[in-house]
Amino acid sequence: MNASTPPADRLAAGLREQTGALADAVAGAEPGHPVPTCPEWTVKDLVEHVGAAQRWSSDLVASRAAGPESLVPPAVDVPPADWASWLREGADRLAEEGLREAGTRVWTFLGPRPAAFWLRRILHDTSVHHADAALALGRPFALADDLAADAISEGLELLSWPGAARQRPALAELRGDGETLCLQPPGGDGWIITRTPEGIAWERGAPGSGDVVLHARVSDLLLVFSRRLPPDDPRVTVKGDGALLDHWLARTAF
Repeated sequence: MNASTPPADRLAAGLREQTGALADAVAGAEPGHPVPTCPEWTVKDLVEHVGAAQRWSSDLVASRAAGPESLVPPAVDVPPADWASWLREGADRLAEEGLREAGTRVWTFLGPRPAAFWLRRILHDTSVHHADAALALGRPFALADDLAADAISEGLELLSWPGAARQRPALAELRGDGETLCLQPPGGDGWIITRTPEGIAWERGAPGSGDVVLHARVSDLLLVFSRRLPPDDPRVTVKGDGALLDHWLARTAF
């Protein structure tokens, strides 16, 4: 994690906040209600994915694992009446284990990392899935600027990891000759993403100009970055090469 990553206690608090907000968003929803931003998923699938991933990572941290028994969280079947308590329980477990073992090195798909890696990864996964539920059900979505900004930075860290293209071959198509995509929130540093012959490079800063620049609130930039909000949404202003942006979004989809 980089120097600007929020401390473990902030990540743990954010995990609890976003999980509680997700629980509120799905309250009373039909289990089979579709989630358009997660094709083929229902609200029930979304809830169970989040809660299972939190428990899977919590167990991994608690056991100080050198590797997972499975790369896929086990299937679960949770009655809708229990969603809220079950979700909050999973977040509490991961928050407690993540804080207790924050500096302990454990397995991650990037190699051994401090256990706080999982607090951060699952917080940001939960936040985006909170947005999925809110968008599907017409509920409000909110995420603090510091957490939304860290979610973008973490996403870029994962995309620019040297082994990323081996895991997701489409990322190799993002190599380039210096083309730049910039994400710019109001009143603060943004993200300058450069397509190089070796892969994606990025840095924080005031972009000034780029081949394509997105201006929006940081939480809305995250939603565009994670393909939850279309770039032509009124909350977003795009200047420059729209085709370059479309190419990026198509190849970072998952």
